[in-house]
Amino acid sequence: MPEQTSSFPGRVGILGGGSWATALAKIVLSRQPKLNWLLRTSTHVKDFKRLRHNPGYLTSVTFDTDRITFFTDSDVNDFFRACDTVILATPSPYIRYYLKRVRNSVIRNKLVINAIKGMVPEENVLISDYLQEYKELRPGQIGVIAGPCHAEEIAKDRMSYLTVGCFDMAKAKVLSEEIFSNDYVHCAVSRDVVGIEYAAVLKNIYAIAAGICHGMNKGDNFQSVLISNAIAEMSNFVSTVHLVSRDVTESVYLGDLLVTAYSSYSRNRTFGNMIGKGYSVRAAQMEMNMIAEGYYGAKCIHEINQRYQVTMPICSAVYNILYEGAPVEQSIDRLSTLFK
Repeated sequence: MPEQTSSFPGRVGILGGGSWATALAKIVLSRQPKLNWLLRTSTHVKDFKRLRHNPGYLTSVTFDTDRITFFTDSDVNDFFRACDTVILATPSPYIRYYLKRVRNSVIRNKLVINAIKGMVPEENVLISDYLQEYKELRPGQIGVIAGPCHAEEIAKDRMSYLTVGCFDMAKAKVLSEEIFSNDYVHCAVSRDVVGIEYAAVLKNIYAIAAGICHGMNKGDNFQSVLISNAIAEMSNFVSTVHLVSRDVTESVYLGDLLVTAYSSYSRNRTFGNMIGKGYSVRAAQMEMNMIAEGYYGAKCIHEINQRYQVTMPICSAVYNILYEGAPVEQSIDRLSTLFK
C-alpha cells in the first residue's frame, strides 16, 4: 500500500454500529488517538453524542466523542476517504449494500479488515474474495480479525483473545501491536486469512447446533461430542478449500468455536436454543431482534459445499432444519448415530 506505508495504520475507521463494532471501537480508542465511525443514521449519531455511549448496544461503555468523527450511511464514500485502515463490522447481510456504494477509486489504496463473522450471502463468497473480485483490492490490502472475544466481555475489560490475519505479515504485526492489543486483549498474528474467515462462519453454524441440542436437553456429554466432531468437520472443510499449514486448536479456530457454542452471550447459540425448544425459525428471529450470522452462514456453506463435497453432517443437519423444515428431533437423533 504505497500511500500509507510511512504512517501505517494511519487513520482508522469502523463501519457498523452494533455490539461488536462498539467493542472494537473501545479497543481501537485504547490505542489510537482518533477514530472515524460510520453509523446508520443521523439520529443514531445525535443520540450517541448526547449520551456519550452507543444508545442501542453496550450502553455501559462510555466514549470521549470528541475523539470520534461520525459518518452516516449517506456519507460512505466520505468515510472511506477519511480513513487509511477500515474495519468492517456490520452484519453480513448488509455488507454488500455498503461496499456496492463505495467507488473503487475511493477504496483503492485502503487496508480493509474484515471483522464480520459471515460471508456475502448474495454471492456466497468470503469478504476477502468479494473485496478482491468486486472492489479490485490486492491481497496485501486485506485483513481479518477474529477470535474468542465476546463484545459483552470487552465491555467489562475481561481478558480476551484476537488474531489478526493478513496476507502481508508485516502489516498484521503492526495492526496487532498498534490497534488490537491492550491490557485486556491479547492479539496474535496469522497469514491464514481465508481459513480464519471460513472458521468464523462455520463456528456460528456449530453454535446453532449446540443451541438446538441445549434446547432439547441433550446434556453436557452430548454437547462435548458434538463440539469435538464440529472441530474435526471444520478442519476437513477448511483444509479442502484452502490447504495451508494451520493448527485448528489455536484460539482463532477452536477457541472461538468453544466460546460461541457454550456462552450465554452467543446469539447463534441463543437462536439454536429457541429452535430446540420448538420455536419456528421465523419466530426465533423475531423474538431475538438480532442477527444470528449462522443462519445465513448455513446456506452459504451448504451451497459452496456442492462444489467441494466435503462430508459435513453437522452443517447439513443445521441447514436442513433451518431451510428445509426437517424435523428437529429426527435430525439430531440421526446426527448422533454418526458421532464417535
